[in-house]
Amino acid sequence: MRVTDMRNDPSAPGKVAPSRRQLLGLGLAIAGAAAFNAVPGFQVLASAQAAVPAAAQKIADHFSSVKSMSGEFVQFGPKGEQTGGKFFLERPGKIRFNYDGSSNFRVISDGKSVVILNKKLNTSDLYPLSKTPLKLLLDDRIDLSGDRVKSVKQEDDLTTIQLADKSVFGNSKITMMFDPKTFDLRQWTITDAQGKDTTVMIFNTKEGVSFAPDTFAIDYTANRELNTNKPR
Repeated sequence: MRVTDMRNDPSAPGKVAPSRRQLLGLGLAIAGAAAFNAVPGFQVLASAQAAVPAAAQKIADHFSSVKSMSGEFVQFGPKGEQTGGKFFLERPGKIRFNYDGSSNFRVISDGKSVVILNKKLNTSDLYPLSKTPLKLLLDDRIDLSGDRVKSVKQEDDLTTIQLADKSVFGNSKITMMFDPKTFDLRQWTITDAQGKDTTVMIFNTKEGVSFAPDTFAIDYTANRELNTNKPR
């Protein structure tokens, strides 16, 4: 896997509607057969035997302390496809992505499950949050102990932390990039079990915001009806 910082990429392609695979790349990819490959140029930690750099845990703790946040995002798919929209986050476990465009995509986590909604096609896919890399991002505390940490790279303008937990979500991984001075999360990349990367950049963020009660609500009844009526 190659992690690319796309903050200043002048060649970003035009926006297109995200495919189902790209949406899954947000954290919904579940166990597959691909083996873990260390990121080139990263300092690979020797599981629980190596101490996580104090600066990395400090940054993770700061991000964990942000209990609610909203802002805009741009998502880059495995082939460089670009789309975007608005996001809303509330710990623990809640996030919502409202995608721009006529397809009216939504990805919502209510703390227990994650649903992918395509209102244009009237489709709905439901997954347990505990089986996705999003769980690590949305936990009350981002835990860097044990063998979850696969690599840490510290630079003057960027601290990059890669996490994986095979017992929870198989061979999917999440790589988070933080500003080492402000401790702000800049972007994350989720690599699915097939080695496909989906990168999400966030900007224009606000912290400590309040949301309407139904912001992270999932209509489980409607989801069951949609899946019951799917062609077989």
